[in-house]
Amino acid sequence: MNTVKEDLKEIILNTMIPESESFLEELHNGYQNANITKEDQEAIEDMESFLVELKNIILAIEENKISDDEAQDVYERILTLINEHEDTH
Repeated sequence: MNTVKEDLKEIILNTMIPESESFLEELHNGYQNANITKEDQEAIEDMESFLVELKNIILAIEENKISDDEAQDVYERILTLINEHEDTH
């Protein structure tokens, strides 16, 4: 497997999925006893969709259905998301 694909897979498996699942769990726990607004429900649905997309990227890497250029683009986008998140916290 190409290095960029390995790097992408690693950052998704070790950072993005665990943090996204943790955030989704927080959303679910935070709204268990409260009324969920439409915006809250949309946030939960968006995070669930994001997790599916991350898992689809892993599958595409494992099945070699993603090019090096596509992997590099996704990797850079994920790094941008991480950097933006760190800047706000």
